[in-house]
Amino acid sequence: MAAGGDSNNKRLGHRTAPSPGVGVLAALEGAALIVWNLIATPFIGRRRLRWGTVGTEATDSLPGDEFVPEPKWSYTLGIAVEASPEDVWPWIAQLGQGRGGFYTYQTLENMVGCRITNTTEIRPDHQHPAVGEAIHLHPTAPPMRIEIVDPPNALVLFGSPADIGAEDSWGMSTWQFAVNPGPDGGSRLLTRGRYDYTPDWKSRLAFGRFPIEVITFVMSRKMMLEIKRLAERDA
Repeated sequence: MAAGGDSNNKRLGHRTAPSPGVGVLAALEGAALIVWNLIATPFIGRRRLRWGTVGTEATDSLPGDEFVPEPKWSYTLGIAVEASPEDVWPWIAQLGQGRGGFYTYQTLENMVGCRITNTTEIRPDHQHPAVGEAIHLHPTAPPMRIEIVDPPNALVLFGSPADIGAEDSWGMSTWQFAVNPGPDGGSRLLTRGRYDYTPDWKSRLAFGRFPIEVITFVMSRKMMLEIKRLAERDA
């Protein structure tokens, strides 16, 4: 009985550990990476859009591609995780501001008012995302909406100002997560963003590639590395 209780506690993450990305040094690291990537974009920008992918992963279809069928720009990032999709999924399921956080540079995000707390635990109260549910990235920004939930393989978020009453053509984006079995065991975790926008400068600023792509890359890379670490820790 005690062994079973210990196993359940481990599975639910009942342990204390510092949240990822906390502290001045972490904030400086995140900020420095953003600045460096901005400067290096002419040299590494195209490779950055497919960081970590192998084979045809960067161009393969993923659940949710249909929500932005003709993106102006997109990215696909990948990472190998030595844990099963069932061990990776709980960390994806609880993503969100006011939920499990994003496993990124917490102090840096909170400096711009995100009010993020990155957990190192699996939180049972956030393990059942549902289609139509709002996922906030920032407490005052329009949320993204869950469009696909397919545990343990896919979670898709969609965002557009049309959701809050703005004109339909102003812009739209997806944030897609796919967890596939790895060819040699474990998992392949992929995340993809697809963006469309109009010529309006506000639309370009909100959905255009720069500077969103650089910030998204730095934060997504950190997120994926942390999900890998946490899933492998408990697998």
